[in-house]
Amino acid sequence: MQPCGFVDLQVNGYRGVDFSDPQLSDDAVVTAWRGLIADGTAIMLPTIITAEERVYATNLPRLARLAALPEFAPHIAGFHLEGPFLCPRDGAAGAHNSSWMKAADPLYLERLQGYAGGRIRLLTVAADLSNVVPMIVQARRMGIVVSLGHHLATAADLTHAVAAGATALTHLGNGLPHLVGRHHNPLLDGLAEDGLQAMIVGDGHHVPWSLVRTILRSKGVARSILVSDASPLAGMPAADYPCFGAIARLTADGRLFNPETGYLMGSSNTIRQVVNATRTALQLDDASCLALAVTNPLALLGLTTPVAMLPRSADGTYL
Repeated sequence: MQPCGFVDLQVNGYRGVDFSDPQLSDDAVVTAWRGLIADGTAIMLPTIITAEERVYATNLPRLARLAALPEFAPHIAGFHLEGPFLCPRDGAAGAHNSSWMKAADPLYLERLQGYAGGRIRLLTVAADLSNVVPMIVQARRMGIVVSLGHHLATAADLTHAVAAGATALTHLGNGLPHLVGRHHNPLLDGLAEDGLQAMIVGDGHHVPWSLVRTILRSKGVARSILVSDASPLAGMPAADYPCFGAIARLTADGRLFNPETGYLMGSSNTIRQVVNATRTALQLDDASCLALAVTNPLALLGLTTPVAMLPRSADGTYL
């Protein structure tokens, strides 16, 4: 059966299920995936964030086994590893636990890919890590697409990473300190680097709509991708919850953040909701939505899987 909906390259969990949870169970994964598919996520990359190796050693094989089931095989295109090769400095680390971060290590990456049965398809790394270039080269040899993020990289760092094989920027505009240099910073340098496509969390909270518009004008629709960055609290009611080793506050308007630091902790939306929000805020047409949330993310992974579009209501909302 042809998948129907949108493609999401960054899904951390759904309705209380955290794919990075050390206590993750088969039933929890199945429930989350069924819920995401029912909500219009046609194809996804379940995402595991920075964690201890024991979490990778248990969760990646579990996800790989379940992804091979006939029910989920058409929908799970692989996994996104966001970390542990990120910048531990405040702001760049975001909601990730810096004590679990690792230096760029091609051999450790090979071990993680072994846990996943070869199913890691996307890797987010910090472009300012020492020895990151050999790891990017090794990742590409292993068939892993490399995206850059959670870093304080310079323009030169980005250039070197692109030359090594990096092709994207993870949630551009996020994973940064509140204050950065006004002319030289990873956001502006990322916009200027033509070799990198931009992934954007278009939920109205991660970045202002003016910045989303600027990214689309700079990169063009053809080099931009919408992602949900759905957290384990996506689809939950407003409240305070334990999440990623801290307390996360989900407000009635959908903002999800750490009340102590003010930093966001992923999104409370699915990719369908992100597409609807972006379409409304920027008055996008169907062709742009199709490119941003189906064609472009599949192309980044080297896939051409046919995906059927969701029906729309009278006001144009994808149902």
